Amino acid sequence: MAERLAASLLPAAASPSPSARRATVAAAAAASFPSSCSARAGLRLRSSRSGSARRFFKAGGSGGGGALRVVRCMAASDAAQLKGAREDIKELLKTTYCHPIMVRLGWHDSGTYDKNIEEWPQRGGADGSLRFEPELKHGANAGLINALKLIQPIKDKYPGISYADLFQLASATAIEEAGGPKIPMKYGRVDVTEPEQCPPEGRLPDAGPRDPAGHLREVFYRMGLDDKEIVALSGAHTLGRARPDRSGWGKPETKYTKDGPGEPGGQSWTVEWLKFDNSYFKLLTTLQDMKFLSQIPLKDQKEQDLLVLPTDAALFEDTSFKVYAEKYAEDQEAFFKDYAEAHAKLSDLGAKFDPPEGFSLDDVTSDEPADEKKQEAAPTPEPVAAPAPEPVAAAVATATADDNNGAAPQPEPFSAAKYSYGKRELSDSMKQKIRAEYEGFGGSPDKPMQSNYFLNIMILIAGLAFLTSLVGN
Repeated sequence: MAERLAASLLPAAASPSPSARRATVAAAAAASFPSSCSARAGLRLRSSRSGSARRFFKAGGSGGGGALRVVRCMAASDAAQLKGAREDIKELLKTTYCHPIMVRLGWHDSGTYDKNIEEWPQRGGADGSLRFEPELKHGANAGLINALKLIQPIKDKYPGISYADLFQLASATAIEEAGGPKIPMKYGRVDVTEPEQCPPEGRLPDAGPRDPAGHLREVFYRMGLDDKEIVALSGAHTLGRARPDRSGWGKPETKYTKDGPGEPGGQSWTVEWLKFDNSYFKLLTTLQDMKFLSQIPLKDQKEQDLLVLPTDAALFEDTSFKVYAEKYAEDQEAFFKDYAEAHAKLSDLGAKFDPPEGFSLDDVTSDEPADEKKQEAAPTPEPVAAPAPEPVAAAVATATADDNNGAAPQPEPFSAAKYSYGKRELSDSMKQKIRAEYEGFGGSPDKPMQSNYFLNIMILIAGLAFLTSLVGN
């Protein structure tokens, strides 16, 4: 499921020298999560000893020699393949309920951006570096290996897209599929190609700093975001749960999470933690005292099962944050508008685009991936619809597969009113049925059915005997 813990989180190598270990880790990570360009135009990852790097990545062994030669290139994503991947992500969300961890995956890849550094990829940001082991092992990224395991089959199916684009596509799609606003995304992000290009640890927000409001500003101002965007993005806590074995926050389970969906457990910020709305802000406004940690019981039993981190409480303690938090609690439409803009901005941070201006999937006219465009389907004869007197029947008869998103035409739904004509006269078929049953007993429309005199006498005697018993009583 979306948040199932891995049996082990990529254990470190045992004994080689530091330089050899770095080379082996780089090779191993690239083997398991190759760059987006490795499958383009015949480019492949090759090693002098087949499979050794992959075994290292899986088992954490010291390797066995065999340096891996990585062919590096910069490549934009294929727009048609991105649209195909988006549909697959929607299906993944329906079956695994992984909306929260997909949002976290995109955010943690882009949230390392530092506006004070101009060079790419040293500045961090949305560059796909989160797929490499060094960054996965950052404390703030605990559990995100599960998100990579979920998304990797989609990357394998669509090799012409970058990890950076795929992470941000999954994040935006998860928000939209959970009932949130449509995010005005653009694509064309270029991937980093080696683990050495990962950003240093410590750039992501901490849930329990000594000065929550100051910490939020320090982190998000470094990325070029303002107070309104900080509060709007915090509203994404309406989705998901915190797990003490990963973040150190929350309860092992509550009445809202003990039965899932997905893997049970954790503590959510809201009651419906797979629905994107403004309930996060509404719940915060009902709290009597905001100066507490999540482990301290609240006055209201309902609130004891919901999570409030120090950084959540800061949204109503800080005077500047509070203006926006109260606005979003009252006006969901305003929250959706500001959130969509802030999410799109966060997804672009630090990214290197090819083409430089990026592109929108809304500008792509075809949903068919590039590798499938070459296979043209054989022309099919146009179906001839039979005449249908009823409007509903006519609509069903002329429906095509495209009207049902590629599915076969659905049968006409039953409508009782359609079969009620208000007529008393029997139909011809019913008349034929009654006539057949009548003739089965020996009757005929031309003559009455013959009487059974013996049966009639027996009935008469039984009736007389019954009357006699009544008179005697």
